[in-house]
Amino acid sequence: MKEKTKFVAFSTQKGGAGKTTLTVLAASYLHYVKGFNVAVIDCDYPQHSIVEMRERDLKLALEDEHYKRLAYEQFTRLQKKAYPVVESNTKEALADADYLLPQGDFDYVFFDLPGTINNEDLIHSLAGMDYLVAPISADRVVMESTLNYAVVVKEHIMGREKSRMKGLYMLWNMVDG
Repeated sequence: MKEKTKFVAFSTQKGGAGKTTLTVLAASYLHYVKGFNVAVIDCDYPQHSIVEMRERDLKLALEDEHYKRLAYEQFTRLQKKAYPVVESNTKEALADADYLLPQGDFDYVFFDLPGTINNEDLIHSLAGMDYLVAPISADRVVMESTLNYAVVVKEHIMGREKSRMKGLYMLWNMVDG
């Protein structure tokens, strides 16, 4: 019997922390390299960067023969189509995921969430996650903000009766090499 689909969000209240990039990297790695079935719910209004990126990629693959061939070769080699990307918002995110689940045998659904905690809909969405990953960088303001965010999530969301969150993780991001 297959395990229940895991809902994962990269989330913090700092813009520019790498939430969208990490969402795409994690989803793509698990889908294309590890063979898991994933979907992405893009709730980062008004940017919807992942939706826009997917639309650009699709347009390029449809209009340019070189990219059309590359896409065909990749999908043929992997025997996998591109994972679905759904445009949403924090209010509808969980409902959109529930609507999507019967359409595929998903192992993971990733949520790209906006960078604020002062939103009741975001708090509801966070409570629906199995795992939350908070990107953090070696900048004092970012560290303080992310640590405060993690404390709020831990105290007000994790462990509550209506929360399914099992884990909150900090991920060092944007580290100088």
